[in-house]
Amino acid sequence: MRNNRFITRLDLYLIKKFLGTYVFAIALIISIAVVFDFNEKMDKLSNNEAPWTKIIFEYYMNFIPYFSNLFSPLFVFISVIFFTSKLAENSEIIAMFSTGMSFKRMLRPYMISAAIISVVTFTMSAYIIPRGSVIRLNFEDRYIKPKKKQMARNVQLEVADGVFAYIDSYNDGMKTGYRFSLDKFVDKQLVSHLTARSITYDTTTVNKWTIHDYMIRELDGMKERIVKGSRIDTLINMDPSDFLIMKNQQEMMTMPRLGEYIDKQRKRGFANIKEFEIEYHKRIAMSFASFILTLIGVSLSSKKTKGGMGLYLGIGLALSFSYILFQTVAATFSVNGNVPPIIAVWIPNLLYAGIAFFLYRRAPK
Repeated sequence: MRNNRFITRLDLYLIKKFLGTYVFAIALIISIAVVFDFNEKMDKLSNNEAPWTKIIFEYYMNFIPYFSNLFSPLFVFISVIFFTSKLAENSEIIAMFSTGMSFKRMLRPYMISAAIISVVTFTMSAYIIPRGSVIRLNFEDRYIKPKKKQMARNVQLEVADGVFAYIDSYNDGMKTGYRFSLDKFVDKQLVSHLTARSITYDTTTVNKWTIHDYMIRELDGMKERIVKGSRIDTLINMDPSDFLIMKNQQEMMTMPRLGEYIDKQRKRGFANIKEFEIEYHKRIAMSFASFILTLIGVSLSSKKTKGGMGLYLGIGLALSFSYILFQTVAATFSVNGNVPPIIAVWIPNLLYAGIAFFLYRRAPK
């Protein structure tokens, strides 16, 4: 009698094998990564007198989820090839096919496992890891290598509809910008032009600035009125964090926050947001990588060979590392070139989807 259940006992067996091997691969490789990372940073941590509690709970407890998620495609590939090769070597796959099971049907538990990994990977990268990255990157900034910018030059932002602010240079230590101007346009006509020697941010109130030694020119057709003063407090819709971008700051934002930041900066005409757009689209693209790499892994390793799993593990490692490398190269093309971020991050997925389809067609049926 044919079993019509969507998930059978055999499916559960394969899912447990897949996810178990995946978790084991993460534990093994991340343990090695932690040892190498600590050995590399040990001198800086010692010189900066980093407390052991902070090293463990602020750095490594956030380092482990971040890198586990970052190299998830590698762990997926290794897991699939490792246990599928073992199944093929023990003639278990031949036994499955002998019952009338098709290769397509055998893929079902693999795709279910890939879906579980995909959902977990996306949830982690979109909502959980960014919060941990705030703690981890602040720890690195304090004890390993400064990441926060203290200076900014040639800042230009649209702070309101038709209102543009410009700061020639900004010093975050003094919370002061120099050679400030604020221009207001109505129907593309300049109606107000403010210039000032300096502008200081008031940290006690959101968006509150103090303008020093200012002059305001108000234009009304051919008429002009000039107002001068030594000091004026005002609210301007800009914050030092808008132009003092910390290295890897995009990793510290959840998906909703990242989307809001990109929209806000794009409306303001802020050009340096490609890294944020890449991060946004990469989180989505990475979640689909589990399906593509799983299909490649199963198609490669489901056939029994005399050489065992060694060859397939080598091919799997090469393909997974090349996928991660290709993602980095594609992102670099987007940052330094004219490739739109959404296209750059999806190119590796499209290319490896083609490889997956080719291998699937050649897999034993």
